[in-house]
Amino acid sequence: MKEGLKIVLSGPSGSGKGTIVKELIKNEQFLLSISVTTRQPRQGEEEGVHYFFKTKEAFEKMIAQDELLEYACFCDNYYGTPKAFIEESVKKGKDVILEIEVQGAQQIKEIYPDAIFIFVIPPSLAELESRLVGRGTEERNIIDQRLKRAKEELALYTTYDYIVVNDRLVEAIEDINRIVGAEKLRSCHYAAEIEEIIHN
Repeated sequence: MKEGLKIVLSGPSGSGKGTIVKELIKNEQFLLSISVTTRQPRQGEEEGVHYFFKTKEAFEKMIAQDELLEYACFCDNYYGTPKAFIEESVKKGKDVILEIEVQGAQQIKEIYPDAIFIFVIPPSLAELESRLVGRGTEERNIIDQRLKRAKEELALYTTYDYIVVNDRLVEAIEDINRIVGAEKLRSCHYAAEIEEIIHN
């Protein structure tokens, strides 16, 4: 069995990366990386499905033992990406998606330089603003902060391998499936087969 791929997916708030991930994982070949958190489970959240829930002490032990790819603290709670889950899943042949913010993606690149880095962008800043306003969940000052942050994140596009413009969801998903298909055909994934052919 060939190992699966590690796929890092980032994009500004409102780019639609979350919606893309929900569609991709309907295909059983893909698996979404599950984060570890110290916050309390919300209603309907399940251990090992939505998050791995840990105490602050257990999380800090994971940090000390270098068991996390990246982590951050928001509102007095830790959130992080566990290495073991990803590495075990990839060994089983699953393509693991890590939906990660730009800063976290840069940390992951240092640990997994062989991962595929995909940056999801909106077709325009005006469209991004329209999507953020359309959510109806945030005040105007927060939307303005998100737009400012989006420009900062977009400036880092060259740190990614691929850009996917999410204008139409179906096309964006097709683009990602094509990227994954092409990556699986890279020569580095065929070393064992080629060696067997040569030496038999």
